[in-house]
Amino acid sequence: MSLREISLSLPNRPGSLATIARTLAKERINLAAISVDSSGARGRVRLIVSDPDRAIDLLSATGAKPEAREMIAVRLEDRSGSFLQVLETLAKGKVNVQSVAILVAREGNHPLVALSTNDLARARRLLRQAGFASQLADQLVSNPDLIAAAPTIPTESVGLLL
Repeated sequence: MSLREISLSLPNRPGSLATIARTLAKERINLAAISVDSSGARGRVRLIVSDPDRAIDLLSATGAKPEAREMIAVRLEDRSGSFLQVLETLAKGKVNVQSVAILVAREGNHPLVALSTNDLARARRLLRQAGFASQLADQLVSNPDLIAAAPTIPTESVGLLL
C-alpha cells in the first residue's frame, strides 16, 4: 500500500477548514498530517489521512475537488543537513519536489519524511542509490500505518531540517 496525500482548495474564510475536519471526524477518518496556506480569497489544504479513498469520496460530496498524489517515504539521519542531502540528490537528478510531509513514523532510529515529486519512479531510484529510500520504509509507511502507532519524537529531531 502506498502513501498518499490529498490536496484541495477552500474559500479563505472562517469555518471552511472546520467543515473539512468535521466531515472527516464524523466518519472516523484520522488526520495524520495537515498543511494549510492561504492567499487572498482561497486557501490550499494538504492532508494525510488514515483512509484517503473514503476521504476523497466524502470531501467530493461536500463540493470540494480533492486531488491525491502518491508519495515516497525516505529515511534521514537524525542530524542537521540530512534533509538537504535528499534535496540535493533529487536536484542533481533533475527531479522536482512538489510537496513534503514530516512523518511521526520512524524506521528504527531514522526519521521518515514523505515527498511527492514530478517523477516518483526516478526519485525512488535516485534516493535508493544514495541510501535514503528503502523498500522497508516504503512498505512501513502507508496512510493507516501513520495513525496506528505514533511514536514519541526525540528532542534531537528538532534540528532535523536545519
